[in-house]
Amino acid sequence: MSTKITPENLEEETDNKITIIDFWAPWCGPCKILDPILADLEKEYGDQIHFGKMNVDGNQEIAEKYHVLSIPSLVVFKNGQAKEKVTGVYPKDKLKKYFEAKIAEVNA
Repeated sequence: MSTKITPENLEEETDNKITIIDFWAPWCGPCKILDPILADLEKEYGDQIHFGKMNVDGNQEIAEKYHVLSIPSLVVFKNGQAKEKVTGVYPKDKLKKYFEAKIAEVNA
C-alpha cells in the first residue's frame, strides 16, 4: 500500500533509488481512475519502486515546489531528488513501460 506522504516525512520517504509520489485529491475524478492502476503496479513493482501518495489539499506549497499544476501527477524521485513529472491518466501498459524504463535507468 502506498505510503501517505506528508511535509514531515517527504524527505525520508523519497530517500530511495526510485520513489513515485502520486499527487492527488479526493474530489479529482481522473485521480480515482488512476488509483487502481497504480495499486496494481505497486503490487508488481513494489520491491523496486517506493510508492507514495500526497493529497494536494492542504499541501499546495509542496505541490508548487514540484511544479504540480494539475492532478493526477506522478513525480519521480531518484535518490531523494525530483527528476521527472508525469501528469494525467495513462493506461496500465503505458505506465508499466515507463516504470520499467525508470528501473533500468537506476540499475544501469
